Amino acid sequence: MDNKNLPVIPADRADDLHNLDIADSADLILFMAGNQFMVMKEIVSAFKKEYPDIQKIFYETLPPGLELKQILSGGALFRGEKIDVHADIYSSVNEKAMETLIEAGHILKEDYHLYLHNRLTLMVQKGNPGRIKSVADLGRDSIRISQPDPANEDIAFHIIDMYRQAGGDELVHRIMEKKRAEGTTIFTVVHHRETPLRILKKTVDAGPVWATEAIHAKASGLSFDVVEPGEDFDQRNRINYYVCKLKRARHPENADRFIEFITSSDARQIYQKHGFLPHL
Repeated sequence: MDNKNLPVIPADRADDLHNLDIADSADLILFMAGNQFMVMKEIVSAFKKEYPDIQKIFYETLPPGLELKQILSGGALFRGEKIDVHADIYSSVNEKAMETLIEAGHILKEDYHLYLHNRLTLMVQKGNPGRIKSVADLGRDSIRISQPDPANEDIAFHIIDMYRQAGGDELVHRIMEKKRAEGTTIFTVVHHRETPLRILKKTVDAGPVWATEAIHAKASGLSFDVVEPGEDFDQRNRINYYVCKLKRARHPENADRFIEFITSSDARQIYQKHGFLPHL
């Protein structure tokens, strides 16, 4: 494929390309949904301890929609250069991504597994000066929203479902189209990096994020508040994480080992520490 048709990884996202210097000689290549960025270092460390012969691991924590484009395109551009890495493992919170890989011949139906759950919350400025009390309040004219872009970020689809539950198609249209045209809904490229920064800089009033991201940001010392949507709206019963091994994996045995590990009780305990909801 011509380089101009490859997806572009934003130039400031080097911190989501882990161990890029050894990608060409890696024993395992993981494309992990970016909302797991806070747990992956511990997951990879525990995996290496379990399998000491697998030490050179390159992994991405970019939005899964962007990682899917990499798989389908056979690469990506980063700072003007082609990254020619081929995933052994891919994970996403969108089952449609798995269906896309099946249709494209990259995996078989039995190759993907449900292994994890999460929920949504609203990150707001410290003290909540916007007086946001509910999801419906995001539709107000004065509220500026940091909103994941559906083109790349799978969380966006769950957020849209939350909007629809809270205020029907009218609220979805208000936030995703009308307020965007007005400049008060501001799309992200990599929300787990951009939304906390926007909240801190007070360029937005609120941003829907994974609950695990808010927990991590609090633990990192960031100053903000959280408004819980409530169990009826936070999508906890609908948010499923899927993982698969690619048919063209260059390290198939190591990929099988990783699938076995990430669906194990040891991995579940690590995820739970970071606020994820395990799939039992």
